[in-house]
Amino acid sequence: MLTQPDWKQILARVPQWAGRDDIQTSFLSGGITNENVRVDVAGESFVLRLAGEKTALLGIDRQQEFMAHSAAASIGVAPEVVYFIEPEGYLVTRFVNGRSPTPAQIREPDTIQQIAQLLKQVHALPSIPAVFSVFDIVRSYEQTARQYGARFPAQFDGWLEKMAEIETAPPSPLPSAFCHNDLLNGNFLMNNGRITLLDWEYAGMGDIYFDLANFAVHRELDDEQERWLLTSYFGSVSSAQQARLKLMKIMSDFREAMWGLVQTGTSQLDFDFSGYTKQHFDRMASSMVHPDYPQWLNEIQD
Repeated sequence: MLTQPDWKQILARVPQWAGRDDIQTSFLSGGITNENVRVDVAGESFVLRLAGEKTALLGIDRQQEFMAHSAAASIGVAPEVVYFIEPEGYLVTRFVNGRSPTPAQIREPDTIQQIAQLLKQVHALPSIPAVFSVFDIVRSYEQTARQYGARFPAQFDGWLEKMAEIETAPPSPLPSAFCHNDLLNGNFLMNNGRITLLDWEYAGMGDIYFDLANFAVHRELDDEQERWLLTSYFGSVSSAQQARLKLMKIMSDFREAMWGLVQTGTSQLDFDFSGYTKQHFDRMASSMVHPDYPQWLNEIQD
């Protein structure tokens, strides 16, 4: 972890702050990949995002993140980008005053509808030179986790067979779109009814059903709430759409568990990555043996 003097040396490389002696910094807790520092200067507040150690092993390209975040900021759904510090890929953005929504709050129909509309705005952004395939990411994370000596569950090969069933099923009929792909609760800020979306390091052109499912599974939405999410996004909902959401929820947990598995061998942050990995593997495995799983596969054939 970098110290406060380190932060100030980094901030001195931001042109508009070079030579200033009135910069105040404080650590922001909560990050499980990077370090975040609040910067107060000349009556304004900003955030310095310091890339975590070995995050390239997680498939993160900081230049692509900068482009994605800047695109999202241009339509007001992400904090304004103030400066990009190279070559490290540190990002300086405007501080947004707000709080992450509570689990109960984010499951409210009005909030789900608002987030569905926010995601539609994101998905309509122009193409960027970054691709997100959850299947490729799981395979890449497997290689990295094995390289760093991670311990794999005994059922892992069987889970890969289930993944192959999902991957070889008919793909979404919708075109690839600009997706966020990391809709954890901590990446949402709410202030007076306005929602801001943080952390665009996994953004790329991908499957909108993954984005929707990623949001749904992290919130543990029930069937009715999932239907409302899809209705709020599409205007109506079909059984095939519901099935795609269910299958991508499985893949969201698979990706999240594999992310945690890589982090157990590579991250220096003080976080229970082993527990995080188990939580997502357990929920994924439960969904894979759900009585309706064969029906979900059949329904997306229609």
